[in-house]
Amino acid sequence: MISDPIADMLTRVRNALKARFQKVDVPASKLKTELARILKDEGYILNYKIVDEGNHKAIRVYLKYTAANQPVISHIERVSRPGCRVYVGSTEIPKVLGGLGVNILTTPKGVMTGKSARKEGVGGELLCQIW
Repeated sequence: MISDPIADMLTRVRNALKARFQKVDVPASKLKTELARILKDEGYILNYKIVDEGNHKAIRVYLKYTAANQPVISHIERVSRPGCRVYVGSTEIPKVLGGLGVNILTTPKGVMTGKSARKEGVGGELLCQIW
């Protein structure tokens, strides 16, 4: 059993990028599917899809690289952990690299980026930062 499935997903993506894999499989959940959707919408991954592997489902994440074969994601880190949750209000959402990166939050209105959470006027748990 994994104690922090979000950190596990981010670590699998980080390791696959370092190994220059084209895709990586992650055990599926609704929250991880929303994280993959945001990564795709923000242009950090090519695509994702839910695959059925026997008796469990997985998310297949297709990674994105530049023309020089460098990963589009240069840094991906977990902010809020099970032992130390980080909650922010709508006015306290930090900008990542002056707006070049993305925060991902869970809010009462669903999983969204920090930019859209500021626009909606909601705060929540700060899951991770990506740039």
